Amino acid sequence: MRNARENQNPKTALTQGTCSCRSADQTMTTTGEGTDTSNPPPPLTDEAIVRLAQQQPQTCAPLPPFLLSPTSHPTLISFLHSRCNSPSPSLAVSEYLSSLVSLISLTPQNPSLSTLLSTLLLSYLDLFDSRKIPRDRNSSKIIDLFALHLENLPKNDLTSVVDSIVSDLSQIIDPEDAQLLDLLPRSLDLIRSAEEVERGGDYVDSVIERILMADWSKVLLVKIVSLLREFSFLDKIRAREFLEKVFVGMKGVDLQDLPSLVYQLLILASKGFSKRDVIEGIVGFFGSKMGSKVTSIVRQVEGTVLLHVNFAVKQDPSLGHEVLGLVRSDLSAFNHFTVMVMLSVARVRRFNENSMAVLKMALVTAHRDYKFARDCKWLPDNLKEEFLQSAKTVEKAVLRAINESNYGREHIVPSIVQFGFVLLESAEEGNSEELGDSDGLMDIVELGIQTLKTLFEVHDMARNEIIEQCKFRILSLKPEQSMPIIKLLGYLVQSYPYPMLEHVARLKELLDYFTFMHGKIATSLVTALLPLIKFSRDLQDYTILVVRKAMFKREDTVRLAATNAIIDLILVEKQSKRDGPFSFQESSSQASCSQQAETCGMGEGLFQELSGLLRRCLSQQANVKEVMYHGFVKLVLVDPSTAGSVFDFLLPHFLRFYSEDADVQLGISRCVKSESGKVCLEEPLDCLLSCVSWILLLQSHGRKSFVGRVILQCFTKDPEAFEKWKFGRSGILGQTQDAGSRSLEEEKGSYCALILSGIVEVVLNSVGTELEKATDVQKEDLEKELIEFVNLYDSLENDICTAKQNNGIRRGTPKTTAHEIPDKADRSTKERHRLAPMKLSQERTTFLATSSIYQILLTALKLYKIEGSNISTASQNHSQSSLCKTSIHCSKLISFVLKASLCQIKSFPSVGKDNPLKTLVYGDIKVLGPPLLKLVWLLKSGPKFEANQKKKDAKRRKGVEDEEEQIHLSLICLKELITISLHNPHLTGLIEDLESVSTLEYHMENGMNACQNDECELISGLQDQHTRTKALFLEKRIKPLFSELLALSLFQESEVLSDMILMIGNKLPCKLRNYHGAWAIRICKNNCIINSKAAKSVVALAISLNSPPNDLIVAQDTASELLKVMGSEERDPVEASEMYPIINHSTGTAITSFLLQSIESVIVDLDWAITKLKAFSPVTRRINCLDQDGEKAPGLTLEEVLYSRSEGLVKLLSSFVVMSLKDPQAEQLLRLAARFYKHLARMSKLRIAPKGCKQLLPGPKFQRLAEITCKKLTGPLYNFVALMQRNQQENVQCRGIISKIKRENRCIPDLIFQIEDYEKYLIQLSKASKVNLLRHAKRSTARDFKILDAKKIVREEVTSNHEPNHINSSAAQNELCEESEGEEENGAEKVISPESSSPVAAEDSGSDGEDQNIIVKTKRAKMSKVVQDSDDEASP
Repeated sequence: MRNARENQNPKTALTQGTCSCRSADQTMTTTGEGTDTSNPPPPLTDEAIVRLAQQQPQTCAPLPPFLLSPTSHPTLISFLHSRCNSPSPSLAVSEYLSSLVSLISLTPQNPSLSTLLSTLLLSYLDLFDSRKIPRDRNSSKIIDLFALHLENLPKNDLTSVVDSIVSDLSQIIDPEDAQLLDLLPRSLDLIRSAEEVERGGDYVDSVIERILMADWSKVLLVKIVSLLREFSFLDKIRAREFLEKVFVGMKGVDLQDLPSLVYQLLILASKGFSKRDVIEGIVGFFGSKMGSKVTSIVRQVEGTVLLHVNFAVKQDPSLGHEVLGLVRSDLSAFNHFTVMVMLSVARVRRFNENSMAVLKMALVTAHRDYKFARDCKWLPDNLKEEFLQSAKTVEKAVLRAINESNYGREHIVPSIVQFGFVLLESAEEGNSEELGDSDGLMDIVELGIQTLKTLFEVHDMARNEIIEQCKFRILSLKPEQSMPIIKLLGYLVQSYPYPMLEHVARLKELLDYFTFMHGKIATSLVTALLPLIKFSRDLQDYTILVVRKAMFKREDTVRLAATNAIIDLILVEKQSKRDGPFSFQESSSQASCSQQAETCGMGEGLFQELSGLLRRCLSQQANVKEVMYHGFVKLVLVDPSTAGSVFDFLLPHFLRFYSEDADVQLGISRCVKSESGKVCLEEPLDCLLSCVSWILLLQSHGRKSFVGRVILQCFTKDPEAFEKWKFGRSGILGQTQDAGSRSLEEEKGSYCALILSGIVEVVLNSVGTELEKATDVQKEDLEKELIEFVNLYDSLENDICTAKQNNGIRRGTPKTTAHEIPDKADRSTKERHRLAPMKLSQERTTFLATSSIYQILLTALKLYKIEGSNISTASQNHSQSSLCKTSIHCSKLISFVLKASLCQIKSFPSVGKDNPLKTLVYGDIKVLGPPLLKLVWLLKSGPKFEANQKKKDAKRRKGVEDEEEQIHLSLICLKELITISLHNPHLTGLIEDLESVSTLEYHMENGMNACQNDECELISGLQDQHTRTKALFLEKRIKPLFSELLALSLFQESEVLSDMILMIGNKLPCKLRNYHGAWAIRICKNNCIINSKAAKSVVALAISLNSPPNDLIVAQDTASELLKVMGSEERDPVEASEMYPIINHSTGTAITSFLLQSIESVIVDLDWAITKLKAFSPVTRRINCLDQDGEKAPGLTLEEVLYSRSEGLVKLLSSFVVMSLKDPQAEQLLRLAARFYKHLARMSKLRIAPKGCKQLLPGPKFQRLAEITCKKLTGPLYNFVALMQRNQQENVQCRGIISKIKRENRCIPDLIFQIEDYEKYLIQLSKASKVNLLRHAKRSTARDFKILDAKKIVREEVTSNHEPNHINSSAAQNELCEESEGEEENGAEKVISPESSSPVAAEDSGSDGEDQNIIVKTKRAKMSKVVQDSDDEASP
């Protein structure tokens, strides 16, 4: 396109012109003598002109007079037209024009030649437009030649040239048609700067407008983009208009032209065009408009574009900052191409970390926002759907970018590897909350794993880097951060075993650090590599070698990890033999010849091979042995044929603690040792016997080994052995005379008792298993044995508890304590001591299976029913004393099975789903639900809770207390079970089982099967079966039970039911939640509860189950009644509320605490909502208030609901600021109020339009919020602060007043500052919008707060401490209000109404921030004058 410019140099033309002038005299003397100047010069032909131009460089002859004469112009133009009719017009015209223009350029300042040049150009344009001249390379050269001489044309003629060019823009279809546009930038520039052209600037603007209004073909669009950088006179508005038209028309551009077009756009961004607009347009086009085209050619084009972006960022780093800023500020611009651009920019070193951080933050923020919106009750459903779609968009964009990374985008592969590991490292420690499958989203760790898995499969070159990064990060990161990396490694091993075989050397290097890793990491690493061991004998041998070395280390954690590795190695061998060597592998990858040669079978008898290491485990600590014993059970589960080998292995070790001829056959005392005055467990004999017992139970043919016979004979079949046990225990727990030895022996005896209790559990598990298959006669004998062993277990547990309180027990490595059962509020010390064994039982793993616990539960139910009928009969016969012993046994049995159930339920979530013991030990855990519910009903309606309790003897009271504890424990078990079922899709049938439990046998069908008409209609209208079941369960089972527990004054138990109702109620639809909330309100109105915790739980139900905004309305009503009970400065407190009797003198403080907690949670929600509103602001300003479906924009919807929620919170707080609160609650209220005013200030600041934007009127909801805040909250809050200070002065002698003064010295100034900061933005908004938002505000004398020295305070009159000192500020505010009202009347039409555009405003400008800093400094200076430090604070 620029060949003519290269061939024709202006400097050469000037040189030729000088030469021609020098030889002009010589020519005239030889040929021009005697010539008559009055005669016209002889004409020249077009061929002569061509020859003359060709000879001119050699002869330097002057121009012929014919060319200089104006009369020759028509002839010269005719030559042009004649050559158009030649057989080869392109070459002929090009030859003639290039010759003629070169001759004219010799004397460019000649007016005649200038006119001739203009005429030639216009004629050529006419011929070009009429297509009489071919549009080819020659025509391009001629146009470039004319472009060099445009400045020599008459300036007035340039307008004609421009008009001719832009007249037929719509006819430009082919690239050759756009050749004339090369003349346009220079022509417009000359016209704009020429003085000869009248109003040249306006003419240029009109031409630009004509270009913008024209229909652009794809060729014209590409051409204009290439020329735009030469339009130096364009302003920002015109530049934005051009860019908008370009991005609209880009969808019609050919794919092969897109990379060059994008490159030109990036150049424009560096030449003054808006970088943000260019970047946003590019990512928007390729991310959305090109989204439907997923062909390989499109991906190749996108890859080339990414290279252009990467190069442009290297040349102009500011483009990289714009890319980061776009993704950081506008999540709506996030698409798959945005991700690829970010990954491409990350290849530039200076942007690497920032790009990764911005991408990760976009993902994390989208997921967190959706989680918050999903759980937030007051957000509308359309906003929740908006956040869900946003999270899905971000996730799909990342996945698509990764999946399409193999089409011309290899340069971003290293960035993808880095990004995948960044996602894995971003996993939060202890964050168990994950997005469910029903949401259609993956959590961050799963997304990172999927990213790297896809990359590993698609890109061979990335595999080495992925494995190397896994190795590096596992060794360098913290244990909790390394677990996702190991999880990734396990996925790679399972999905791509053959490719992973190529990296065995690196994996072996990783195993070298086995002994230096955290125990959990080392165990998980070996577990992840186990599937690969099936294919590599070398890796198996190396793993065994590493484990052998680890067994000789001193650290307990290393030996534990090595023991786990040994068991896992043996298990994987057995699974390989059972399932076949390739059964686990479902990947499509195939092994190469060398890999197939390597994947030979594993060695035979790995159990025998590693038996030496296993024997060494028998000499290790107790926790190492426990791991090995559990591993043996897994081994027999996988391969039952190994049971004999395991028995043979354990027999010699067991005989060390067994003596058949001794009185006590098991030497329990040998399981405990004392060294250096410390006692520790040496042999977990209960775990050993549990292992043997399980192995026996797994033998289908009923084989009983020597160890099995010992267990059965000693503990289940031989009563004499049982008595010897008790005798042995008494001897173990005996006392000595020496105090130090006695303490040591007591601790040793406690360990022995702990082992014995574990062995009893093993026996009880065996008894429970036999109960399932026993006949009626056998069941009677087994029930007797069950009661005997439970009695023994109870006595052992009491001994353990007593010793633990005195010394503390350490069983090898201390185990993690499970969640303890909350104590009853009014429980005595004796009751806590009685409940302590239950807490202890949760510190150790139970040896009972779920099936055994279920059978024991059924037995307990059966015995309790029999006991109840016997008590009724004995009561009629006046012979109740004969049943006391049976009642005690039954009570112990129920307590034992409830503790075992709770321990089993608590430990269920911590067991991995791939653990073989989960099915064996835990089984179908939801079967415990129905008998637990039946047990609650039985205990509640038992004879001990009947009205006939006139005889309040000690035994009767103890029995009632025991049953209260059992009801409490049963409900906790049910609560924990329901909690698991609500989060586990495999246990969804639990509530159905509970709802289907028949109540006929418990004589409660009248009260519990009744269903009100409204409720029945709501439930019958539910389409989802699970939701219907939950609703029925609440209505027919839980709510009647809750009412009965309240009637029986079982307040602690009703708290547990409240938690259950709240858990299930939150899963119900809005209408059903409101129904249950109304039921809770009726309880508050109809029941006078004096237990503070129970009352608090009922109020929590009433507020939490009501959907917004009803929840805050209920809270406001509650606060209003609470005000009557707590009292205020003007009104004395009452004993109880008439409307809500549940609010009384005993429960007021607890309910106040709950309401303040609710206020804090609402404030936290407002903080998140304001942050999201700030993010919506710049987006909402560019769109209409209504979307395409006619609904409000998300930002506007969020703004309105935010104002409504804040208004409800103001009304709730207004009751507390006039209430007589205790000091801690008053301080909490001040802190909450300060936080709330801070959020109000942020909301007001967002309403102020930034500079350059039109100010919008505050909406009605915002104005109402400002009004009620000033009326109901700000003024009373000042009075509340003044009252606190007055009480402080009146109670200076009270204990702790100094610390109270110090706390108030921090919270009160902060509150005053936040209030004034909020009012400052209201003032600014009032001035900008001409709406007086402070018409209801009143300055308070409490602004002159004063914290005095408590030691020197002299009690004075109250009025003397509160003189008004802010008259000037009040007058200034009144003047502002008058001025605002006047401006509102005169100039309101200048402000845009909120109906015409979105009312969302962006943050204030920088000048406002400077003003704020000045105000803050002044304010603090004033505070320093009024606030006086106490002596304690002033002292160093």
